[in-house]
Amino acid sequence: MANRRMVSRDIIDTDQFLDMSHSAQNLYFHFLMRADDDGFVSSPKKIMRMMGVPDDDLKVLITKKYLIPFESGVVVIKHWKIHNYIKKDRYKETMYIGEKAQLKENKENVYSLVPECIQSGSKSEPQVRVRLESESELEKEIEIDKYCELSSQINEIFNIFYKINPTLNWGNKTSRSSAEFMIKKFGFEGVKKMAEQIVAVQGQEYCPVATTPYQMKEKLAQFKIFFSSKNNTSKFVEL
Repeated sequence: MANRRMVSRDIIDTDQFLDMSHSAQNLYFHFLMRADDDGFVSSPKKIMRMMGVPDDDLKVLITKKYLIPFESGVVVIKHWKIHNYIKKDRYKETMYIGEKAQLKENKENVYSLVPECIQSGSKSEPQVRVRLESESELEKEIEIDKYCELSSQINEIFNIFYKINPTLNWGNKTSRSSAEFMIKKFGFEGVKKMAEQIVAVQGQEYCPVATTPYQMKEKLAQFKIFFSSKNNTSKFVEL
């Protein structure tokens, strides 16, 4: 994490920001200084105790949408990429991969949460909770429901590989796209059974190595050959 951070006047020279208490403004600056290279602050309450500011200051920053909170207790600075641009050779990705996977960026590089989904399962899975702006928008609600179902299915596939790969990056776009592709092509139940079989045989002689959904997709033909070999008594899932 860098020792120097930048502050954009586009964010702090607004009436909304200046209308906050001096302690809330000061807290925001401290968060900016202590955030990692993706804008995540790991211990906001520790910083607040160190500064001696009230809990209301944190609530104000969240209510005014300067911070996005997560169930894990960390927060991310919503306008982080407006404040700071970090060169690739100096950038170090956040350790909060699950929380990062819940975020999207608009064309102004401002963070927001993805649509409402409440996932279940491993603690490493992304947990996303955002309300629909309008409950009456039926079509939008249907699309979000479909997104949530697919996202939950993708996380279940990740959870299977997590058993043998505890360093699995839940936010890796390539692996998530691979899981999504296979689910849409073969169906969730088929892909789930496939992943379980592949994980179960890892380490066996002549078995292709696959510890991520991407590797499973890329080596699917190899796994079909492996399971059809005379030395293997297990039958690969029919797709």
